[in-house]
Amino acid sequence: MKEIILKVEGMSCGGCENRIKNAVGMIEGVEKVEANHTTGIVTITAKENVSESIIKEKIDDIGFSVVD
Repeated sequence: MKEIILKVEGMSCGGCENRIKNAVGMIEGVEKVEANHTTGIVTITAKENVSESIIKEKIDDIGFSVVD
C-alpha cells in the first residue's frame, strides 16, 4: 500500500469532501480516501499499482484543482 497526499483547491464544505471521497473511492485499487476542506488536503491509501495521475484526473473531472 502507498499513501498519496494531494493539495486540492475548490473544496468549501463537507459536500465537497464527500464528492471527492466518492469519486476517488471508485477507482480500482483505492482503499481509503480522506478529504479536509479546511486544509485542502486529500489523503488516499491505495495499492502500489494505482497511478497518481489517474487520481488527479478524477479530481479535476469533478470540478476541483490539484495543486502541484
